[in-house]
Amino acid sequence: MPRRSHTARDAHRGVFADALVNHRREVVGVVMATAATLAIFINALFLQSGPHPAPMFATRVPMRALPPAAVAPPQNNAAELARQTQVIADIQRELSRRGFYDGPADGLWGAKTDIAVRDFLQAAGLKIGTDAKDALLRAISASNVKAANRSPAAAANSDPIAQLLAPSNRVVSIQRALADFGYGQVKASGVYDPATRVAIETFQRDRRLPVTGVISDDVVRELVTVTGRPLE
Repeated sequence: MPRRSHTARDAHRGVFADALVNHRREVVGVVMATAATLAIFINALFLQSGPHPAPMFATRVPMRALPPAAVAPPQNNAAELARQTQVIADIQRELSRRGFYDGPADGLWGAKTDIAVRDFLQAAGLKIGTDAKDALLRAISASNVKAANRSPAAAANSDPIAQLLAPSNRVVSIQRALADFGYGQVKASGVYDPATRVAIETFQRDRRLPVTGVISDDVVRELVTVTGRPLE
């Protein structure tokens, strides 16, 4: 009996050795498959912290859509515009008290306000840009300069001929613009004189306008374009 069992065991060993020799690839494949199966079971039962059975490969967690960044509201300029309007109105009131301005204190920077400011700056001997509204208001408020009484203009109200020869705010603004941009030694007197005529003719040649020496609407429009400021 023991001899039979040894004989069977030797036979099984012979079959296994024969299979290992003659079918080496198949045996290696079976061994690897068995090892992979064992690795899967061990990983699923002992090495994973999540619920079982857990996937072998981690799935990609979808990213949550982030809320849109808060867009800063556009800056509200209404308060600054209101402040600038108030500053201009205060400038007009101060100029009116000193006799340089005879218009309404409406807070709008028009030709009258521009001429009045330039008259004040010339009378006070100051050099302040017209864009510096706050500095202008402080300078006007601190100054005791008064506008000179223009008696020729007052006389012109009752004399048609004198009215033509009286100083004109329109001529003053044009003379200043011509002088500022180098068109001759023009004095801002408000009176259309030979120097003003020569300066207008030079300006008309440069701007390719009909050379007449006359203050026309075309001259005024071109001066507004060149200077970038109102003239009337």
